[in-house]
Amino acid sequence: MNYTQHANILVQALPYIQEYYGKTIVIKYGGNAMINDNLTQTVINDIILMKCIGINPIIVHGGGPDISNTLTKMNHESKFINGLRYTDETTINVAQMVLAGKVNKDLVKLIEKDGGKAIGLSGIDGSLIKAKKLKIGVDLGYVGEITSVNTELLNLSMNSGYIPVVSSIAIGENDTNSYNINADTCASKIASALKAEKLILLTDVPGVMTDPNDPSTLISTLRLHQIPKLTVDKIIKGGMIPKINCCVESVRMGVKKAHIIDGRIKHSILLELLSEKGIGTEIY
Repeated sequence: MNYTQHANILVQALPYIQEYYGKTIVIKYGGNAMINDNLTQTVINDIILMKCIGINPIIVHGGGPDISNTLTKMNHESKFINGLRYTDETTINVAQMVLAGKVNKDLVKLIEKDGGKAIGLSGIDGSLIKAKKLKIGVDLGYVGEITSVNTELLNLSMNSGYIPVVSSIAIGENDTNSYNINADTCASKIASALKAEKLILLTDVPGVMTDPNDPSTLISTLRLHQIPKLTVDKIIKGGMIPKINCCVESVRMGVKKAHIIDGRIKHSILLELLSEKGIGTEIY
């Protein structure tokens, strides 16, 4: 690539930089993008660049594999009910330790190492995220449903030049319990509370596809009214359903657009934000 081509790429990004300047974008970070060191580095670089050009990114992360690995070392069985982690007292203590501790602080360190300013937060800090026990017909233990988000704390952090890094642990609305929160749901609720410009879910698939084995069948844009039929037709199915539900809820609550993108692709966030074509599935 010659110098002119490099310059053209930068010029093409200019209108998007102008469009998103000063706007808040919530990124749910997980999957392979979180456990692959090379991908992790590109995600961190993308997010620091976003901050440098005047965008306000917020990272929301989970850490299910780290929780499972720690429980295994403790000889404590990980139990799942209908695909959802049952969170007993031991598990919530480990989840709090791993998510609000090691995973969160490792991400903060990576951002700081590369010249960014980050502040690590859990939902417990400043009552950032309050929750009540999730009730869905089966008892999942200390799994929570978010009832409120303290946007003041997030805005204060962003306005002070920091990138908030939020772990998906919440404090009880009416008790002193900690609650484990699905990271996609956590990101959606934070984006909704802030009326963010975008919600971006980094996943391990290209997006919504009519044929899950053929990336060329990717549906690049979806309007809300199209989603029920795609669900009935089982194009949206399995693990994609809760992700789509998070996107739909956030858009209905005032987020301008939500995106499901492939975190396995290097610089996927920048490709989505700063290029005309973008990648993944956009919901609006």
